[in-house]
Amino acid sequence: MFTGLLHTHKLVVILFILLYLIKTTLLLIGKKETLANFSKKARIPEMIISTLFLLTGAVMLFQLPEINQFMIFKIVAVFASIPLAVIGFKRYNKALAILSFVLLIGSYGLAEMSRRYVKKVEVADTSVANAAAPNYDVVAHGKALYAANCVACHGEDGQAGIAGAKNLTISQLDEVGIINIISNGKNAMPPYKKVFNEQEISALAKYVQSIKSN
Repeated sequence: MFTGLLHTHKLVVILFILLYLIKTTLLLIGKKETLANFSKKARIPEMIISTLFLLTGAVMLFQLPEINQFMIFKIVAVFASIPLAVIGFKRYNKALAILSFVLLIGSYGLAEMSRRYVKKVEVADTSVANAAAPNYDVVAHGKALYAANCVACHGEDGQAGIAGAKNLTISQLDEVGIINIISNGKNAMPPYKKVFNEQEISALAKYVQSIKSN
């Protein structure tokens, strides 16, 4: 469900930005009559797009395990841009229209930054992470990394499915595929190749494989 909402949200955001771009351009080039006609014809579609924009965003927001600073700035930017746009287009105020559009574009960029912003949580028992130790257990290392960094979305048993997280116990991916998803991300999952090193990613993949086999 979350992945579908994410794709729907991205689509309506693009449509919303296009509407604002057209209206802002018409205002900047002095086509007030054309702007008025376009605004009148686009009123209902704009209401639908705006509603979907806010609704899908709100639903996804409440499904997130945590809200980082980028997401907070995005929310503020979105809610600031809408009244500025209403006033700007109503009064043919170019400065307000431009400011609104900049805030809207900025909020989209902040959303992408929020999705990719991942902070590594170190494992509680550092001894388990020492790959050079004679008794090193790669699956135990992966389990420790998973408990520290992945439980919020995937759950302790890999079946939580929070914020679009896949059920790891029924994954059809092999170890190479799992490593690829962890490294590069997919849909709602951010990439972790700059968060974990190769050894850690490999350990996580092996632990996920062990969940699947059980």
